Amino acid sequence: MTLARARRSVLVVDDGSPRNAPADGVHGILGQEGVSPLELLARGRSELAAYGGSVRSGRVVAAEREADGFVVTLDDGTTERARRLLVATGLVDDLPAIPGLRERWGHDVLHCPYCHGWEVRDQPIGVLATSERAVHQALLFRQWSDDVVYLQHTAPAPTPEQAVQLAARGIEVVPGVVVEVLVADGRLSGVRLESGAVVERSALTVMPRFVARLDGLAGLGLTAVPHEMGVGEHAASDLMGASAVPGVWVAGNATDLMAQVTGAMAAGTRAAAALNMDLIAEDTARAVAAAHAAA
Repeated sequence: MTLARARRSVLVVDDGSPRNAPADGVHGILGQEGVSPLELLARGRSELAAYGGSVRSGRVVAAEREADGFVVTLDDGTTERARRLLVATGLVDDLPAIPGLRERWGHDVLHCPYCHGWEVRDQPIGVLATSERAVHQALLFRQWSDDVVYLQHTAPAPTPEQAVQLAARGIEVVPGVVVEVLVADGRLSGVRLESGAVVERSALTVMPRFVARLDGLAGLGLTAVPHEMGVGEHAASDLMGASAVPGVWVAGNATDLMAQVTGAMAAGTRAAAALNMDLIAEDTARAVAAAHAAA
């Protein structure tokens, strides 16, 4: 919308499947609290159109540089051209392959307490540990509930220091691999361990591996690289969203794997402003060249 309000010709290609589509609501956005993800998307499309922006339903399957910018190919075989590209494709949550887990993702299986912690406050919470970072997650969710258990699953055993921290906060460490997420009456009811034991829980948290959605962009040289925190793969960019590929900006979860919706929105605004200034510089250089040629 920032670019449309800057009187730029804007085309958004969107397949209508945002990362947060499974969630019951989006939280933490002033004035939009609890709005459904798809309703938020629909509102955004409508507001963009009010400023002359366009939206095409579809997915980009290829992108290449050409003399005056870029050409992108959509999944229906048609092409679109642009002077600049802003990649806001988000990421994919690579979840553990545990039966029943993905079906509850975004409801009572979650990973971000700032997004959905309030909704599971005071409930029995299980932290599914797949790496040493899960200790941090367990201590974090303890702020929302005093009934948190640490399901060791495939993670290393907590270090002595971590064990002291967990015990001090009343977080029980439950050894054993989780083999199934259990559901009763349409809600998560617990997990089953490899031993057959059942741990009753109302909510489960897990740290997925985050992978930027960059399908179809390899022709630009824009590829995912390992994130410095070891949480997945992202498209590297600077603070303004500029990638290593001239003319291509990246915003939101495609580059900042841990950004919430509000952070992704802010990043999009920042990248759009930088992109617009780049176009202004190019337009000015062309005008100067034309003036010199006419002199």
